[in-house]
Amino acid sequence: MTGRRLRRLWRIVDDLAGRSHHRVVGIMLRQLEQNQEAVDLAIDVVTRAVPSATGRARMGDIEHAGDDHRRQLVIELAASLTTPIDREDLFRLSRSIDDVLDNLRDFVRENDLFGAPTVDAAVPALIAVREGLALLRRALQQLVDHPTDVADLVLAVRKRAGVVRRVYQEAIGQLLAGDVTSEMLRQRELLRRIDVVGLRLAECCDALADAMLKRIV
Repeated sequence: MTGRRLRRLWRIVDDLAGRSHHRVVGIMLRQLEQNQEAVDLAIDVVTRAVPSATGRARMGDIEHAGDDHRRQLVIELAASLTTPIDREDLFRLSRSIDDVLDNLRDFVRENDLFGAPTVDAAVPALIAVREGLALLRRALQQLVDHPTDVADLVLAVRKRAGVVRRVYQEAIGQLLAGDVTSEMLRQRELLRRIDVVGLRLAECCDALADAMLKRIV
């Protein structure tokens, strides 16, 4: 038996034993770790623990690492015979996680471009995102061995995404009650970017919830 055929045989045995499921989830967890690092960096930038220009540079490295994990997932999905949920749902979830990271990157970039204006509502909104990402991580960790626990965790993530939206709405209401100035417009744009982060987090919930519903059916 050639080395190539032997590797293929071991791959089939691996898949049938369920180890490919853990590999797929492991890659997605590493992708999610980049999001968690990104939101921590965004909070540091907003609270001025990290200068905006420095945060912008660091965010670029985090984004590249996230993209690498996404590419690894595509390769793993192409090679795996079985997956814990449908491949298209895994790809959709991975894309939504990537969208969260992309918008966190844009928030930090725009914050630097706009001269790092003070946006008080940014911190509670970003904290809600961080909590949502932590819950999403727990959901992924339960995906293979304890799938029945995933639904409650997905609901908890969605609630955190809802907090982001409420913080955004209240902050926008306060801004619009004042005069229209360049500072107000900069704050509005940054708040909108955080709101989009929350929307992308909600899309992660939709992707995982749809996948689990298919699994039950």
